[in-house]
Amino acid sequence: MNIEKMLNGKIYDASDATLAAMRIKAHRFCKDYNDTYEDEEERRAAILEELLPNRGEGTYLQGPIQFDYGVFTSFGMNCYANFNLTVLDCCPVTVGNDVFFGPNCSLVTPIHPMLAEERKIRFKEDGTAYDLEYAEPIVIGNGCWIAANVTVCGGVHIGKNCVIGAGSVVTRDIPEGVFAAGNPCKVIRKITEKESIYLKKELF
Repeated sequence: MNIEKMLNGKIYDASDATLAAMRIKAHRFCKDYNDTYEDEEERRAAILEELLPNRGEGTYLQGPIQFDYGVFTSFGMNCYANFNLTVLDCCPVTVGNDVFFGPNCSLVTPIHPMLAEERKIRFKEDGTAYDLEYAEPIVIGNGCWIAANVTVCGGVHIGKNCVIGAGSVVTRDIPEGVFAAGNPCKVIRKITEKESIYLKKELF
């Protein structure tokens, strides 16, 4: 089936009727969520039950949010996402426990051909437009902080307890316990106990 091809990183047809219906359903849930106020907790929870059934207790999404499917994304416990989280979950997106997202973060699994000729929109006999694309999964380990305006690309695994600096574009795996930043994102240093806020007396 086409959905299996998509989730397994094969070339798939995004115009497939089943996938299109799933996206429309998810996009409607996103709009419904984005139209709520923060204190409409019961309504928000009900929407997320449909959109993101695989999320742990204590996970909070500020909104606005945008998911392609939602059902292919999982959040662990006690995650937080600030404004404008975008998740294109054409392949599974797995977020661990205690993960923070700053505003304007994007998790994008789809991949398009590098060659322009292969990237062109094509048309079926019935006039339906489609393109050649595939996707690769994203995994973000426990305890990560993904700072503002970060883009994580398909195929990336970020190890636990990492900090990804603001504005980074993560195109390759990041090992656990490091501060990484840049475009493309690179490891800057290992995070150590010396960086504890309790050692910064001026903060207290």
